[in-house]
Formats: sequence, C-alpha cells, structure tokens
Amino acid sequence: MKSFHRLALLFLFAFVAATRAADKPLIVGMDLSYPPFETRDTTGAPIGVSVDLAKALGEFLHRPVQIENTPFAGLIPALKTSRVDLVISSMTATPERAQSIDFSEPYLKTGLCLLVGAKTDIQSIADVDRAGRSAAVVKGTTAHIYATQQLKKARVLVLDQPASCVLEVAQGKADAFLFDQLSTLQNWRKNPDTTRAILTPFQSETWAIGLRKGNDALRTQVNAFLADYKTKGGFDKLGDKWLSEQKAEFQKLGVPFVF
Repeated sequence: MKSFHRLALLFLFAFVAATRAADKPLIVGMDLSYPPFETRDTTGAPIGVSVDLAKALGEFLHRPVQIENTPFAGLIPALKTSRVDLVISSMTATPERAQSIDFSEPYLKTGLCLLVGAKTDIQSIADVDRAGRSAAVVKGTTAHIYATQQLKKARVLVLDQPASCVLEVAQGKADAFLFDQLSTLQNWRKNPDTTRAILTPFQSETWAIGLRKGNDALRTQVNAFLADYKTKGGFDKLGDKWLSEQKAEFQKLGVPFVF
C-alpha cells in the first residue's frame, strides 16, 4: 500500500511540474520600433508579423507569451543573460551572431538594399561608397556590420532607430540608408517626394529566431513549429495580412517576395 501511495505521489508531482512548465510564460525579446514586423497599436499593445508569429509559437508550445520590448542592440545581451527565452525581431542569422547565440531554421529571405535621396544619381552600393558621401545605418544591424566592413570611402552614420535614418536621407543629410527590402519599400512610399528605393539587394540574408547557446530542447521545438506553421500556410497568411501591398509591389517590380 505504501508503495502505491509513493507511486501516486510521484505521478502527482510530475503532473504538477509539467503543468507549471506549460504555464510558464515564453519571454520573447523584440524591438517594437520596426513596423509592420514589430510595432504597437494605438493602445500600446504589440502588433505585427513577429508578434503574430510569437503568439502562434506560444500556442504550439502551450505556453503564454510575454513580449519584452528591447532595443535591437540589446536583444542578444538580453538573451545571453536569460532576461528573454528567445528573440523574434527580424534578426538576420549571421556567422558573427552565431558565435554567441544559436538560431532556428530560417523563416524569411530578404536582403540589404538602399533608400537614397530622390535627386541623387546613386544606382548601387558602389555609388554610395565614394568620398564625400554618407550612409546611415541602424546600430547593431547587419547593415551596420556591412558598412563597417565594406564601405571604405563613405562616412557611416550610426543611429539608434530606422526613422532617424530615413529622416537623414529625406532631409539630404545622408546620401543613403542601408536596410532591408520591405522596410525600404515602406519608407520610400512614406516619403515619395524626397526619397527613392533601390530594392535589388546587394547582400542576401535570412531571418531566424535567436536562442540561447545550448538550449537544444527549445530549438528543436521551435524548428518543429516553423515547419508545421509553413506547411499549414501560416506564412502565407502573415504576408496577406501585414504585407499585401508590399507583396503586390514586389511582384510588379519583378523582385522575389520574402516568404
């Protein structure tokens, strides 16, 4: 009888532990300054492509999702110090970043391209890298890394927010803004009189979910979710919901879409 009670207690403790693990919030690091991927609605609630993706992941794992708004440059430190469980924030999987964190399988293909002044003669990244010209980049992004390593003649302006970089170009204070294709298209459409988009990428990239080194169990779960989500048409729905105009514009220009 005592053995039966011990066994029953063990099952009870295991059930409680599993329940608590399922109830434990999945803390997702995200920089909510990057619409339509990561932003806020009029009430301040997080919305966007990455927010929907994070919520779908939480449902797949049967865990509530808590979004931790963090400046982009602080996302990897937050992950490494366990302030967040993973990062879903339009983050490019690069060899440099992979030295300090792990990545899921890629879920989006994009590339770096240019937002330039409406009256400039710039047609390529080579035209940007000339003496007397300046290129704006967001701190901590792959564009920042590219500019630091590849631009030898142009002056590099490192700013904290994409909106600041767009303003520099729109006001003629910077010759170009190096950023991803979707954002470049969106920023051009918001500033059609003062800017021009060159959407053909000069560097191809993939986005992935960032995870702490050694967290193989969660990484396996995330990859299983991404495969399931893709099979069920989740990414197509995200594109139609948040990026329908951009998708049509890309098709019009003959540029492959990201999903």
